[in-house]
Amino acid sequence: MATAAEYGHNSWELSVQVDQREGDEGMKFKLRVKGDLHVGGLMLKLVEKIKAPQDWSDHAIWWEKRSCWLLKTHWTLDKYGVQADADLRYTPQHKPLCIQLPNMKTIRLPVSFSCVVFKAVAEICKALNIRRSEELSLLKLPDDQKKKKKKDKGPESVFDEILNMDMAGGIYCSLGLYSKTMTPTYDPDSGSPASSTSLWFGENPVTACQPNLPQEELAKLFKPLTMEDKAAINAGWLDSSRSLMEQGIQENDRLLLRFKYHCFFDLNPKVKCLNHKIDEVEAALSNLESTLEGRNADKILEDITDIPKLEDTLKLFRPKRLTLKPYKEYWFVFRDTTISYYKNKESANKEPIEQLHLRGCEVIPDVNVTEKKFGLKLLMPAADGMNEVYIRCDNETQYAKWKAACILASKGKTMAYSSYRTEVKNIQSFLQMKSLAPPPGQAAPDVESMEMKAECFVSPRYARKYKTKQLTTRILEALHNISQLSLMEAKMRFIQAWQSLPEFGIKYYIVRFRGSKKDELLGISYNRLIRIDMSTGLLVTTWRFSNIKQWNVNWEIKQVTIEFDQSVSIAFSCQSCDCKVVHEYIGGYIFLSTRSKDQNETLDEELFHKLTGGQD
Repeated sequence: MATAAEYGHNSWELSVQVDQREGDEGMKFKLRVKGDLHVGGLMLKLVEKIKAPQDWSDHAIWWEKRSCWLLKTHWTLDKYGVQADADLRYTPQHKPLCIQLPNMKTIRLPVSFSCVVFKAVAEICKALNIRRSEELSLLKLPDDQKKKKKKDKGPESVFDEILNMDMAGGIYCSLGLYSKTMTPTYDPDSGSPASSTSLWFGENPVTACQPNLPQEELAKLFKPLTMEDKAAINAGWLDSSRSLMEQGIQENDRLLLRFKYHCFFDLNPKVKCLNHKIDEVEAALSNLESTLEGRNADKILEDITDIPKLEDTLKLFRPKRLTLKPYKEYWFVFRDTTISYYKNKESANKEPIEQLHLRGCEVIPDVNVTEKKFGLKLLMPAADGMNEVYIRCDNETQYAKWKAACILASKGKTMAYSSYRTEVKNIQSFLQMKSLAPPPGQAAPDVESMEMKAECFVSPRYARKYKTKQLTTRILEALHNISQLSLMEAKMRFIQAWQSLPEFGIKYYIVRFRGSKKDELLGISYNRLIRIDMSTGLLVTTWRFSNIKQWNVNWEIKQVTIEFDQSVSIAFSCQSCDCKVVHEYIGGYIFLSTRSKDQNETLDEELFHKLTGGQD
C-alpha cells in the first residue's frame, strides 16, 4: 500500500514489465514515481520490489512506444518525457540472435540489442575472430525472400542446424534449440564437455574450414536474377548508428553477417598469431636495415633515371552510344604513369594521338581466357564523371605486363618499383588458374564418373548457356588448376577471382535523379558512384569518391545531394530503400579510405558516425 505522502507532490503510477531469463515468466509492476526520479533510481525501485536473487546488471529500460532505450541513468523521467501512459520494459540488453555466416552456417549468439549496430558487429566479429569488423554489417532479408526460403526448406534442411555460441568463442551444436546456459560444462579430468546433449566443436565456425553444402541445399539458395532483385536485397542493411531493438529486430531473429564494404584492408594470408608477430618483427627489422643503409629500396629504384617503359602494338576502343566496339590498332608507349599512343611505330617520335594519364584511374579486367580475350577497361577521372577506354592485348604475357603497369600507375607508381615483377607473376598465375587446360603432369578429369549437379555451382545465366556435361567439365578442370595449392593459397586465389568480376563490390539501388521522370539504378562501389540505365543495364555516368567536395541529405524530402570538383553536382531520391542506407554507404567508404597501416587497431568510431550518421 502506498502512503499518503507518496500520493502527494504530483506523483503518479508507472507500469513496468520485467523480462527475466529465457523460459522464465515475466512480471509486471506498478510503481509510484515522480518526474524528477532519475532512471537509475527507477531501476533500483524495481529490483527492490522484485526481490529475486539474480544478477540484474545487464538489464535496462526499454520504451516500446518511443522505440528507444533509456540508457542515460542520470536523466530524470521528465527529461526523457516519460509520463503515466508509458509502458516500459525492464529487459536484458544482451539477447540471443541467429546470425547466418557467409558459409551459410548459422550461429546463435548473445548480442547487445542496446548498443549501436556498429558496436554490436564489432562484438560479433571479436567472438568469431574476424578482423576488420568495420568492413562487415548485418543484413535483413526482404519479407518475400523469407517466405520463399521457408516454403522451399525441407524438414531436414541443414539450414535448421544452429551452432550456439557464447561471447568467449565457445561453440556447441543444437538443432533449433537454445540452451539457457551459453557455456557447456566440462569433465574435470579430461577437460571435454560433460553434457551429452550438446556437441563441442572446439573450433571457430569462421576460421575452421566448413564442408560444402549439399547440392540440394545450394539449389534452394535465393539467386537474384536482375539488378532490381539485388536492389531489394541491398535495402536490408541495418542502420549502423541505431541499435537492433530500435530497428525492430527481436530476440532469436535471423540476420545475415556479410561484407558490406568491399575495400579489404591489409589483405594477406597472415593471421593474428605468433607467426604474425614474427612477420611484423622481421618486416620492421628489414625496414630499419634499409633505413640505416641510407634510403628506402623503393625510393632508390624510383630515382633511376632510365625508368622502364613498355612499347607494343595494342588495340584501342572508346565507347560511344549506339555503336559497336570497333577496336583499332595503334602503337602504344607506356612511360612513368602515362600511356601515349600513335598511328604506328614510325610516328612514335612525333606528337601522340592522345595521352592517357593513369594516376587515380580504375583498372578493370576484361578477360576470357578460353576465348583468348585479354582486355583492360580504364576509367579515368574527368570533370563530368569518368572517361572510358578499352585496350585489347594479343596474349597472356602482353596482358600481364600492361595490366601490372596500369595498376601501379593508378597508384602513382612506375614500373621501376620492385612490386612490378611480383604483380606480373600474380596476374600470370591467375590467368593459369582460369585456363581450362590441366597443369602439366595432371590427367584430365573423368567427367563420366562424377556425380555433380553442376547447375548448383554456377549462376542461372551460365546454367542456361551450357549443358550440364559442359559445366561439369569446366568446373573440374578449374578445380585441377588449383588442386596443388595450399588452403590459404586457394582462398587468396578465390578472393582474387572474386575481385576480378565486373560487378565486384557494386551495390545497386533504385533512385530517381533530380530533373528525371524515370527510375534509374545507382551503383555504389568502393571508389565510385555509377549511374545505370535500368531498361538497358548500360552505364551512363561514373563519379569518383575522390572528387567529392561535400554531400548532404534533405531528410524532409529524402533527397541526397552530392557536389564534386569542377562545379559538378547531382541529386537523387531513393526509391528502393531509405536514403540513410545510401548516405551511410558513401560516408562509410570515405571513412574506410582514411585507414592507414601506421595506425593501431583502434578505429575512430566518432569519425565513422560523423560521416554516416543521420539527422539525429
